[in-house]
Amino acid sequence: MIKRKICIITGSRAEYGLLYWLIKEIEADKDLELQLIVTGMHLSSEFDFTYKEIEKEFKIDKKIDMELCLDTSEGISKSMGIGQTSISQAYNVLKPDIIVVLGDRYEILSAATAAMIAKIPIAHIHGGEITEGSWDNTIRHCITKMSHLHFTAAEEYYKRVIQLGEEPSRVFNVGGSGIENIKRLNLLSREELEKSINFKLNTKNVLVAFHPSTLENNTSKKHFLELLNSIDELENTNIILTKSNSDTDGRIINQLIDEYTSKNSNKSIGITSLGQLNYLSCLQYIDFIIGNSSSGLLEAPSFKIGTINIGNRQKGRIKAESVIDCLPIKKDIKEAIKKIYSNEFQKKLKNVNNPYGDGEDYASQKIIKVLKTVPIDNILKKVFFNLKF
Repeated sequence: MIKRKICIITGSRAEYGLLYWLIKEIEADKDLELQLIVTGMHLSSEFDFTYKEIEKEFKIDKKIDMELCLDTSEGISKSMGIGQTSISQAYNVLKPDIIVVLGDRYEILSAATAAMIAKIPIAHIHGGEITEGSWDNTIRHCITKMSHLHFTAAEEYYKRVIQLGEEPSRVFNVGGSGIENIKRLNLLSREELEKSINFKLNTKNVLVAFHPSTLENNTSKKHFLELLNSIDELENTNIILTKSNSDTDGRIINQLIDEYTSKNSNKSIGITSLGQLNYLSCLQYIDFIIGNSSSGLLEAPSFKIGTINIGNRQKGRIKAESVIDCLPIKKDIKEAIKKIYSNEFQKKLKNVNNPYGDGEDYASQKIIKVLKTVPIDNILKKVFFNLKF
């Protein structure tokens, strides 16, 4: 029996973490052949060469350096072009039966576009979501329209992919991939975490995860300074700051993190890449997560902790009752912090449900069942599915 070749493409630390268990399941399946293409931030010294962590667990078939030299619009467009050309060459060598991509980053758009031109079926994870404050929103929908199989994280997103004209029989609601990580990883104890990140936790602890709102001009520095000025006033509180990704103006945020932690080394640390194990372990021991990262919406609710979601980057995403939206100004952020620590809100957190699922049924196993059994011989030609009004 000829094994079906499943090619997974990963370009960032966060998305690799969400793909981890699917990669393991494919690798272990006797009927499937795993192919792994690593690109984007994984190959950048600025982001700690995270491909090295992947190599500890999996064989990487192709490394594609997109030359992430600049975080300007021109620099990112150049990187996308390099990525698309090089990934298309990798497809020509590997000849996958289907590629699997997750999310909404520009590296993944390059990979999907190259697959579409090469007439390779595409399976897309985490489609149908809305993030009105970033270009990820448009990229995500573009990838949906290029894809042939869809694995969504919630019922609302399942319906939205169909609303975009995708055939319902090709759309599968499997729940959030991050929830599976929470269930299957052996998270670190407090002492193990402190040793792993070389940082002592305090009586109170906060995790900062902030990225540029890519549909706004020149707001990253102003908004992030408002955040820093707000949390700097917290007493008996240590602060873990995760660095931004390679979006436009990401370097501005990372420079501010370096400046803040150098002045406040007694109570803060900036980390380029926590990795899924350290990141999720942190969520066990912090009071709340603050910023505009999707993890504050997707994973944090499972830990019964609050999220302060700043600005418009995640506008439109489904949110648990543990999420507090606020404007990117100090007054509003401080009010949100005050609310997080209130007895009423802390009591409410105990009963919060994560809208992305409980992780009891692993998303990776649902996805692999489809990847193994779905006919792909005539999957490329798509018919637009019209809703009846």
